Amino acid sequence: MGTKALLGCPQNPSTKAVLITWEIILRGQPPCTISYLAETNKTSEIDCTDRRITWASTPDQSPDLQINTVALSHDGQYSCQLITPEGQFQERRDLQVLVPPEVTVFPGKNRTAVCEAIAGRPAAQIFWAPDGYHVTENESHSNGTVTIRSTYLWERNNVSAVFCCVSHPTGSKILSIEQNQGKGVTSPLYSLLTILYVKLTLLGIILLIIGYAFFQKRNYFRT
Repeated sequence: MGTKALLGCPQNPSTKAVLITWEIILRGQPPCTISYLAETNKTSEIDCTDRRITWASTPDQSPDLQINTVALSHDGQYSCQLITPEGQFQERRDLQVLVPPEVTVFPGKNRTAVCEAIAGRPAAQIFWAPDGYHVTENESHSNGTVTIRSTYLWERNNVSAVFCCVSHPTGSKILSIEQNQGKGVTSPLYSLLTILYVKLTLLGIILLIIGYAFFQKRNYFRT
């Protein structure tokens, strides 16, 4: 999605086409026909409303089509037919639009980490390293994209960080998250040690102040 697509048509290098016809069937839309007649050097369109679908150059030079900015609505079948003095040539292409997902990882509740691949097409796959217990859910959207959400449970305290690996035809991504990163994935033992450390530090300061006051008082009576 968002890139430029070139749709090729079968070509016969020995002779030029007398008639070029593209039939476009987009999902959920009426068929569209784009044609070129060499004898009159004219093009015509029937029920074609998307201005992003154009000839790649001029039809007398190349029968190919191009989509300037691919959108989800361009998903469908594109059939090209050439009529030449030597015969008829036809080729059909099925176009599937790929949408890269937005990938994010964040701390969840009760010692968990959550990794999301949002609005991808087709649905992405999520793996965790090191491997551990996780629950994966998917949510389908009306535009054909899918959000994958995987929740990883931190079972071992000796694992300081985990990696979320997202695989998709448009490319793979790897994100990491530490166990004490955020409130949701902080270890209870880590929190207990932190509280104990703070309390011991405050107790030490209090004892130091009492001891200093005691020795100051003792020196005063001696004087």
